[in-house]
Amino acid sequence: MDTLRFIIADDHPLFRAALKASLSISFENCLVVEVASIAELQSVLATDTSSDLILLDLHMPDAQGFSGLIHLQAHYPEIPVLVVSASESPEVMCRAIDHGAAGFLPKSSQAETISLAINAVLSGDRWLPEGIQFQTGQNSKEQKMASDIASLTPQQFRVASLLVQGLLNKQIAYELDITEATIKAHVTEIFRKLGVHSRTQAALAFSQLDVSPPDLP
Repeated sequence: MDTLRFIIADDHPLFRAALKASLSISFENCLVVEVASIAELQSVLATDTSSDLILLDLHMPDAQGFSGLIHLQAHYPEIPVLVVSASESPEVMCRAIDHGAAGFLPKSSQAETISLAINAVLSGDRWLPEGIQFQTGQNSKEQKMASDIASLTPQQFRVASLLVQGLLNKQIAYELDITEATIKAHVTEIFRKLGVHSRTQAALAFSQLDVSPPDLP
């Protein structure tokens, strides 16, 4: 049997450890990579796209709501993403599927359910918890924002994510170890792609992809 390759993307080490243990029991021949941020996930995928499945938490420190999922689907569509989240709202589950997730697994799920969900997704099926019926959960503004974010390059996505967190250009440059002039060029292109003219507008645009988005005009 071929080795199954999983990536667990979650910023909580105890949950990663518990999920890894569950995977090791359910799938004897598997390799599990753990990452604590979207940036770490980008680094892994930049050198190796052979993973069979990404198990992604929606609440990552360097992504806003569904933005990380949208980014993954835009740049690595060949790797299915199973969202594993503490959010158990049917609306959130359906929005995750809308944004390209192959399934949605609540963090409260038992080991047997985790195994069933992963096997279903690996077989090409869509997985939602029992009793949840899929209904599209996007509005036109959210669809437009998702499309705009999908157009960002991996580096632009990292810059945008730090920008909407309130970091200044020089802070982003230090964080990413690139020049401030390069950051300025990225910001200009990000604004163009998002159709905004300021950091505040960019932050408001990203907020439409929050798990609980504000009611924007």
